Amino acid sequence: MSTNEKSEAFRVATFTLSDTRTPNDDVGGRLLVDRLRAAGFSVVSHVILREEPDEIREAITYVCDADAADAIVLTGGTGIAPRDRTIEVIEPLLDKTIDGFGEAFRRLSWDQIGPRAILSRAIAGVVRGKVIAALPGSPSAVELAVDALLAPTLSHAIALASGRGGKHAAHGPHGKHGRKH
Repeated sequence: MSTNEKSEAFRVATFTLSDTRTPNDDVGGRLLVDRLRAAGFSVVSHVILREEPDEIREAITYVCDADAADAIVLTGGTGIAPRDRTIEVIEPLLDKTIDGFGEAFRRLSWDQIGPRAILSRAIAGVVRGKVIAALPGSPSAVELAVDALLAPTLSHAIALASGRGGKHAAHGPHGKHGRKH
């Protein structure tokens, strides 16, 4: 990728949400950053946060208020264990939900892990014009979500959510307005 292409890439802030991960063992976080960069995104920051609602909320709010990124991708805290509170923090912040993201993630996960896929609460939506996606913490889930869902759709979602869609938003893969003919 040339320098010009990198400067024009959409900016993504990433977070690992965990009470136990450190920079030395944050395998899922490193994979998230690497996969997003390989897909052409500019990862502007990666932070490990404890699974504390106030910390998560403040980090998301900061990125939005400072216009520090076009999208936010979080990994971890999306399960049903007592400390998994990512969804409870994110849902009240959402201006719009992207229901198809979680549905598609669980469908694709079913092929890999079977019925346990229903335990994932992966979600995506829009917060103040920024696309946000919350992924499970396992490296295989991060790889699946980025490669199969975010890499092919995140740029378009960012353009639409930010109001920068222009002609790109009106002409989807099936022609004008994205409808099949």
